[in-house]
Amino acid sequence: MKKKLISVLLSTTMIATILGGCGGSNDNSNSSAPADNTSTTTETSTTAADSNASADDSAAAAADDGAVLNIYCWNEEFKSRITDHYPDYTEVDATTGTIGDVTVKWNITPNDDNAYQNNLDATLLKQADAAADDKIDIFLVEADYALKYVDTDYTMPVADLGITDADLSKQYQYTKDIVTDSNGVLKGLSWQACPGVMFYSREVAKEVFGTDDPAEIQNYVKDWDTFNDTAATLKDAGYSIVSSVNDTYRTYSNNVTSKWVVDGKINIDDNIMKWVDDSKELVDAGATGTHDLWSDDWSKGFYPEGKVFAYFGPAWLVNFSMAADTAGSIGNAGGWAATEGPQGFFWGGTWVCAATGTDNASIVKDIMLKMTTDDAIMTDIVVKDDDFVNNKPVMEALASGETKIMREGETEEHEYTSQILGGQNPLAMYCAGVDGLDLSNLSAYDQGCNEEFQHAMKNYFEGNATKEEALDLFYKSVVEKYPELTY
Repeated sequence: MKKKLISVLLSTTMIATILGGCGGSNDNSNSSAPADNTSTTTETSTTAADSNASADDSAAAAADDGAVLNIYCWNEEFKSRITDHYPDYTEVDATTGTIGDVTVKWNITPNDDNAYQNNLDATLLKQADAAADDKIDIFLVEADYALKYVDTDYTMPVADLGITDADLSKQYQYTKDIVTDSNGVLKGLSWQACPGVMFYSREVAKEVFGTDDPAEIQNYVKDWDTFNDTAATLKDAGYSIVSSVNDTYRTYSNNVTSKWVVDGKINIDDNIMKWVDDSKELVDAGATGTHDLWSDDWSKGFYPEGKVFAYFGPAWLVNFSMAADTAGSIGNAGGWAATEGPQGFFWGGTWVCAATGTDNASIVKDIMLKMTTDDAIMTDIVVKDDDFVNNKPVMEALASGETKIMREGETEEHEYTSQILGGQNPLAMYCAGVDGLDLSNLSAYDQGCNEEFQHAMKNYFEGNATKEEALDLFYKSVVEKYPELTY
């Protein structure tokens, strides 16, 4: 079994990427493609079956006598959530804290060049033989590569920690689906949900359309054809509708009707090809660019002089990734607003997984329950961090105004509003979006295929290749990454 698990981890084709983790003071860099846990039906079933066969053993091995709680993550986001909201945590320094008499050690490795996953993989491979104080207790994963870890027995079923379905009844189902293995076993929990909307500049909206009202602006972006027509209007006024074609990619790719791989063959969904055609039209018209996400050129639109009308993303993007804390930015002046956009989508998310072999099972369970199910803590995260949390009743009460809030320095309770969004309450949009999420077409190949596709199409958009040449480059690069696939 150990050899098989080593094979699962080491067979992963690693690539660097920057996709955005979710939330707080992070560097918004996501890491590599998921492991190939779907190379053949038989192999996947065997791995998952072995994983679940070992569940009883892993539960028995989980103990509560650990002196050190080791947490592996790629940025400061989860640490800030624990520091600010977990009642039993005391910070010692930047990488150390305590929970009772247990020392908490934060092992934070940035995602650059896939460093986080490489470090995590190497450490997990030594987990069984590691000294007690060196064992991983908790590690974090993102949606794009969650299956790599969920479909091995390096992740404990949350049920083995004593967490029940009733405990998780308020969570959004999609957040559980992402970290459920192929045998239906839940292997992680998240404090957040990440439905996306379109953020647009209020000042540009008023200048070009005569209004910044979200309902009115929605009429200009209600579907992709209307969106492209509106892009021409904005271009004439001197603005790009979005900073880059990559801003809209995830919205198209979240609304496919088929998977990237069907019966071992690479498959390009019609909605992905619509993104290609729509994007080429926009680029050729000078209505947007081809910048990579998180690049300096892409970020220029966070400021008025960048001349960008809109960005697509979840709450964490506008709150934590668009220079809202920087004087002179649109967000700092409360200059963004939110509307639904052409299609609903989600982006990102961070999941907390318990590592098999943890010797702090009770603390791990308590962290998972408090940080992902406690109503008061969930509400506090929304109020203090403007995050969208994984608790449907909490979010609906804040969206409707039933729950009143009072932030630090305020003297009266009031309905939730976002200062970055000019006093708008966007939570009803998020709630509507998260309820409609369909993850039936997700697969373990998604991140690798999505990234290679965008990379290949950039050549086409910039006039360095024909569409057919770009598609051929895509197919060849994916097959090089996943040799078991055909096209």
